[in-house]
Amino acid sequence: MPLTSQQLKQWMSSLLRVGLYLTLLLSISTTFNGQRASAQDTANDVVAVVNADPITRKTLNEESLRRYGKDVLENMINRHLILQACKTHGIEVTSTEVREEINRIASKFGLSMQAYLQLLQEERDIQPDQYSREIVWPMLALRRLVADRVQVTDEEFNKAFISQFGEAVKCRLIMMASKSDAESLRQQAVAHPDQFAALAKQHSEDEASASVGGLIPPIRRYTGDTRLEEAAFALQDNQISPVLQLGDQWIFLQAVRRLPATTPSPQAMPSIRAQINDRIRDEKMRGAATELFAQLQAESQVVNVLGDAEKSKHYPGVAAIINGQQVSLAAVAAECTKRHGGEVLEGEINRKLLTQALKQANKKVEDVDLQQEIQRAAASFGFVTADGQPDVQAWIQSVTSDGTTTQDLYIRDAVWPSVALKKLVEDSVSLNEQDIQQGFESAYGPRVEVLAIVLADQRSAQKVWEMARDNPTDTFFGKLAEQYSIEPVSASNMGKVPPIRKHGGQPAIEREAFAMKPGDLSGIVVTGDKYIILRCQGYTEPVVKQLEDVRSELVRDLSEKKLNLAMNVRFDELKSAAEIDNFFAAAKELPKMAKAPQAEKK
Repeated sequence: MPLTSQQLKQWMSSLLRVGLYLTLLLSISTTFNGQRASAQDTANDVVAVVNADPITRKTLNEESLRRYGKDVLENMINRHLILQACKTHGIEVTSTEVREEINRIASKFGLSMQAYLQLLQEERDIQPDQYSREIVWPMLALRRLVADRVQVTDEEFNKAFISQFGEAVKCRLIMMASKSDAESLRQQAVAHPDQFAALAKQHSEDEASASVGGLIPPIRRYTGDTRLEEAAFALQDNQISPVLQLGDQWIFLQAVRRLPATTPSPQAMPSIRAQINDRIRDEKMRGAATELFAQLQAESQVVNVLGDAEKSKHYPGVAAIINGQQVSLAAVAAECTKRHGGEVLEGEINRKLLTQALKQANKKVEDVDLQQEIQRAAASFGFVTADGQPDVQAWIQSVTSDGTTTQDLYIRDAVWPSVALKKLVEDSVSLNEQDIQQGFESAYGPRVEVLAIVLADQRSAQKVWEMARDNPTDTFFGKLAEQYSIEPVSASNMGKVPPIRKHGGQPAIEREAFAMKPGDLSGIVVTGDKYIILRCQGYTEPVVKQLEDVRSELVRDLSEKKLNLAMNVRFDELKSAAEIDNFFAAAKELPKMAKAPQAEKK
């Protein structure tokens, strides 16, 4: 039987999709076999298909570079500086060392390495390979570079040992913002030292310690502010210190008692000594590494080409030159895609959907449409000139003030999609007189002032309703709300909730509320999985009584709301009806621990 045109179209679409799947499988097979393709070979790899229309890796790389190139390049430059220093000094940090360091860090938190990496991914959106490559590897490399500069002295060990196991003073503290207030309160404390805890509870502005009578963790030597330590160790039990300045606050202490030093067992001392030495070494290495990195940056010669049109003409295909070594645009783009490709691809898929829908509707987004949308956005957010016109320049400055959003990105990612959706729905959105009347009633009409009790089940609702009926007063109803309502606002405000308006999106509640008179008790209103009881207190008096007084403003507001609703519905329809295959997400390999980064050449 001959195929219809629609069947033929579907068959061709399926054939194309099968071909793309085979291409993807071959690509994955090649990767697993260890073959490394060049950037040019993989530029046309398909990363997604939207209604049989492919999105290539080249497009994804370009869009990722457009959005994140600056930040990613800065990170790459820093890593290249460290790598160059490592090569100069013959230092290599292996992937095994990186893995061991991550495992060591994870164990500090009582987690396995896998659980720790998963936590980083879920809580901070840091991928395992990104963490190892951009955080752990540079840290280990810098530590290796400064290792010969870091030695733990006997004095440093002894101070650290005393700070951990030495004598301590348990104290109470009072903190005040004013020196004069602190001096005055100290005089009271000196006169009545047994009242120090009560004074701390009543007057101290350090809430954490005030709640426990001013008690703070025991003060040990060599742990922080030496003035605070000296003041504490100078005190006898119950004695009160002079007033000291701590930052922008004023404090004084009362010694509670001395805590004697502890002496670890001889068997534990080797482990303790190793732990203390490691901690001191780590702290000194961090400081030395920071100094070294600042020195590397200061002494380096970096030519940043990315984003500079003039330099790009002289160095085509180059993102930066670091001490004579080139970093290619392709390498930066690949890094951007590796880190941000998922979210960028999602945006490109949405853009493809809108582009396809516009083509099908025979509509286009013109520059004049984009400019009008920018003007509308500026005015709607209050950016207007003295004569009431949209202040586009001030609005663009506000949008791009975060330092990462450019005007081009704002137009591409926010303005264009908005205009495209408006083009798709503008013919279907209309405002009739009934819409205007309902909008007027909702925005300016009378509202019902009520008390409300929200309950989770019908049995509780029936019980509370009967109690409210038997004692029909606002006061008793408010107590019932305080005791039984599961909704925080009504429970904490003795049942008082915002007045109910017409056409607010809760028809069952609105019908019940507007059918009541002051003092009436509603029935049990079931909405969703909640059971609601209302008590009417009266009606508000409308400020605007004539629709014509606000018609133009009302029409503008309602038209925009209706248009936005239609846009959201249309976009959801496009997504639900689309055939989307995201190969980038599906074929993404499980990240591995990064090796030392390789310098990219032109």
